[in-house]
Amino acid sequence: MNNWRKVTIGEISQIVKDKISIDEIELEQYISTENIKPDLQGVELSSGLPKSAKVDSFRKDDILFSNIRTYFRKVWLASFDGAASGDVLVFRADNEEIKPTFLYYHLSSNQFIDYTVTTSKGTKMPRGDKSAILNFEINLPSLPEQKSIAHILGTLDDKIELNRKMNETLEEMAQGLFKSWFVDFDPVLDKALAAGHEIPEPLQAKGEKRKALGDKRKALPQEITDLFPDRFVFTEELGWIPEGWEVSNIGNEFNVTMGQSPPGSTYNENSEGIRFFQGKADFGFRYPTDRIYCSEPKRFASEGDTLMSVRAPVGDVNIALNDCSIGRGLCAIRHKSSSKSYTYYFMKHKKAILDSYESGGTVFGSINQKQLKSLEAFGNIESIISAFHKISSSQDEKIELNSRELLSLSQTRDTLLPKLISGELRVPEAEEIVEDI
Repeated sequence: MNNWRKVTIGEISQIVKDKISIDEIELEQYISTENIKPDLQGVELSSGLPKSAKVDSFRKDDILFSNIRTYFRKVWLASFDGAASGDVLVFRADNEEIKPTFLYYHLSSNQFIDYTVTTSKGTKMPRGDKSAILNFEINLPSLPEQKSIAHILGTLDDKIELNRKMNETLEEMAQGLFKSWFVDFDPVLDKALAAGHEIPEPLQAKGEKRKALGDKRKALPQEITDLFPDRFVFTEELGWIPEGWEVSNIGNEFNVTMGQSPPGSTYNENSEGIRFFQGKADFGFRYPTDRIYCSEPKRFASEGDTLMSVRAPVGDVNIALNDCSIGRGLCAIRHKSSSKSYTYYFMKHKKAILDSYESGGTVFGSINQKQLKSLEAFGNIESIISAFHKISSSQDEKIELNSRELLSLSQTRDTLLPKLISGELRVPEAEEIVEDI
């Protein structure tokens, strides 16, 4: 470590506050504390652009750091030019001193995150202290060694990202099947067309699309086809639905547990008690991130339950990877058939409906148990749910395996990260560890 030296974040980077007109950016370019995902999981599409005339701009390779409740570890190495909200700090590396990727890993380290939490200001919405952040000291090696260290950590991040993309593809396949059966009623349309039955006017466009596919329509096994009717009936609540299906609601078809928050004094980060999730901020792509534990839990969710956010933004969902306790920002849901897969994709579909209400001007700041249980659901379709579960659960099992591997890779990266950027572990040793993964 003879060529390593101590510097502060402020000596090798700056927090930039360049402004750009909101009219010059697209929704896909806007980053806020809302759409940076926790625990280094990247970014997602923002729910909307701000009303302010100007926002902070950023460039590709800047590091964006969510400065509210920094313990969520929302850090992103920008892959494009764009704009950010005021509570997102935009770090720009001095390229003569530090590689942007090396700076990113320093700002992602648990040591730095813990420091920002300790030095934060405010209680309800604690924000990182910019002066303290810029005074944080790091060990800085030569540029070539920075590049080698970033490459090792980047290799692990690439494997993590590959697993995420595989999971997204698998989930899209299962969600597509759910939509085909329970939203578009494709199997019923196919049987109605084959039998020569009249297609109701609101469904005729879908029927024509199915007919146009001809032999390209993927035939279901006969035992599954037999589960679906070949006619539609009209209902006041949902319009035309498959014959024999009943209009019901979530309260009748699902078991629902509303969360309840224990006293804050019972929370800890030392794995004492049971995993505790408070709201959407704990959510990952499919499973929440273990961060807080609770020694005196009030309400519980079982492994495999769908967790839904009941406070803004209402309707976001994850799945409990383990038994856990839930706070007032969440509820736990499971269809009475016990199908984890049907429950999850049904609630994801409901999220789209809640979003459409918001775009129409009805904003759900929260949803209570009575409102949730009153939402429509189909009844008398247990055999079809069972068939769906048999198909989709195999994909969901692959997603779970990938997610557990992803968790292991993330833990390995987070173990190597502080040792590499501090010089405790040298590049050749780390390369051997990564090669064995």
